[in-house]
Amino acid sequence: MQQFYFKINLNKFGELRKQIETEKRTFNATAISYGITLVIVSIIVMLLNFNLNSKIENRKILLQDIKEEIETYEVSGEFLSSKDLQRLAKVITERIFWSKKLVAISEKTTDKIAITHFSFKGGHLSLYGITRLDKEQREFDLINNFINELKSNKQINIDFPEIQFVKSTYDIEKDVEILRFQIDCITKDSEKKGGRS
Repeated sequence: MQQFYFKINLNKFGELRKQIETEKRTFNATAISYGITLVIVSIIVMLLNFNLNSKIENRKILLQDIKEEIETYEVSGEFLSSKDLQRLAKVITERIFWSKKLVAISEKTTDKIAITHFSFKGGHLSLYGITRLDKEQREFDLINNFINELKSNKQINIDFPEIQFVKSTYDIEKDVEILRFQIDCITKDSEKKGGRS
């Protein structure tokens, strides 16, 4: 005689409930993640918006400052005059780069000559120096050679085309005979005016 067996799963309701709870947890986690993402994105958008508004405000302030500065340059309804522009161009084109000049002068100064000080006035750069008197060498030859070295240096002669000996005096310092001298380097503008101002 054949027997039939029936298998009844009494935990079916429990499994179904477990599945529903799992799906509910997944939905809740997804909803929370979405909510957090939305909050973060909103904060970022607000910060960007605030930053953009701040930049716009700064640009407005800058524009206002520029307008006020332009107004200060206006004279009788006109901007800078042609004379002002000519003076500005003259300053730019005729300025002297002193650091390069001083380096060039120091390179041309030998160990037998010392520059004690210098001054610039009226287009004349006056170099004051000393040299020790030496029986084996004529001091004026030494000074003349120094002048020729300065004249041959492009960095110097571009602004000072005329370099000349002015004066010298004998002196004794610490029992040593020395010769004090002055050399003038004259600018192009001073040359055109024809003399010392």
